Amino acid sequence: MTSDADSAHPAPTDEVVDLCRDLLRIDTTNTGDNDTSVGERRAAEYVAEKLAEVGVESVLHESAPGRANLVARIPGADPGRDALLVHGHLDVVPADADEWSVHPFSGELRDGYLWGRGAIDMKDFDAMVLAVVRHWQRTGVRPPRDIVLAYTADEEAGSDYGAHWLTQHHRDLFDGCTEAIGEVGGFSYSVDDTQRLYLIETAQKGIDWLRLHARGRPGHGSMVHDDNAVTALAEAVARIGRHRFPVVVTDTVRAFLEEVSDVLGIELDPEDPETAIAKLGPIANLIGATIRNTANPTRLAAGYKDNVIPGRATATIDCRSLPGQSELLERQLRELVGPDIAIEYIQRQPALETTFDGDLVEAMSAALRAEDPGARPVPYMLSGGTDAKAFSQLGIRCFGFAPLRLPADLNFSALFHGIDERVPVDGLQFGVRVLDRFLRTC
Repeated sequence: MTSDADSAHPAPTDEVVDLCRDLLRIDTTNTGDNDTSVGERRAAEYVAEKLAEVGVESVLHESAPGRANLVARIPGADPGRDALLVHGHLDVVPADADEWSVHPFSGELRDGYLWGRGAIDMKDFDAMVLAVVRHWQRTGVRPPRDIVLAYTADEEAGSDYGAHWLTQHHRDLFDGCTEAIGEVGGFSYSVDDTQRLYLIETAQKGIDWLRLHARGRPGHGSMVHDDNAVTALAEAVARIGRHRFPVVVTDTVRAFLEEVSDVLGIELDPEDPETAIAKLGPIANLIGATIRNTANPTRLAAGYKDNVIPGRATATIDCRSLPGQSELLERQLRELVGPDIAIEYIQRQPALETTFDGDLVEAMSAALRAEDPGARPVPYMLSGGTDAKAFSQLGIRCFGFAPLRLPADLNFSALFHGIDERVPVDGLQFGVRVLDRFLRTC
């Protein structure tokens, strides 16, 4: 679908590498603190410049100094049709250069991969969309309906300065949008040399980030203290960290497991989905997290001196709830921590789930099969959350569709927020071709 490239300009499959590399070299670390988060405005200005070069007007909306979001609308051939939102975030989680094989903001090309923080989360998709739009503008392609582009800030810390801020303060920018595509979907899982499942995100777990607060009697560290806030907190955190919540198979997960069982030729026992999941290799960890609520301790804070017992101790717990189970998870946590530990929510965003049907799904599937005859599109649930949580509040039906054909031996899920994050160059180019086909026909 990219054979009509203007010979005076690079093909989008070539340009996407340069665009992605440029974005990776812009440090957009989101620490969760406005004072220490960097680069989002610079990245948004880069995208605006690249759009302006081909005649696409965009507007930057700054929710706080430096926390910039970019929105543009590309008119479609049929103004009477509902619009499609295509969204990607520009921020990334922190990276410790000492842990990496390359500098995390080098955008280094090595061994057929483009390396850097954000390579798959999600500057790869940001660059793919930008490459397709620039190609269209140069060659006179007009999409069948309006496409709204949103490049957001702050997704990695809950989207308060990004997608949520946009939908609360500038919801008119998304007028007419009824469907959306964003990150963590459309990637391949190799069954064998001829068959690949492509996981399209139709559901995602809820975000239930919370802090536990324990109080006790402060005193000297040399004395006997039965009322120790650190001890009480540590016991509660240990109970949560070791707990395994009951298995619950949602409609999306059931549909995914049925597809997997069929293609792998294994029997699916609805009472024991973990047996089938265990056969999935590198993505087993990702899928395994979608059959139960989860709660993982991530941070601890207490005290100010080695020989002083503090009066207060806190812990942060990253909880993710299945669709419809946020309140149940809260009750489960209350039972685990006991009556003397206070629970404070710092982020609470709902789980999402839609069906795997409709014209948009058909267009995604057709585009994947056109570029990979061995493609078998399947629905799945994301164990994390995305900006879709904000856009869904506007009544927009959201999917994860950032297509990538991946090497069979690449542990894709481990790269998210991990060290040595990287994206295969041929996977980027595959994604451009699929997006080009999809956006021309959806």
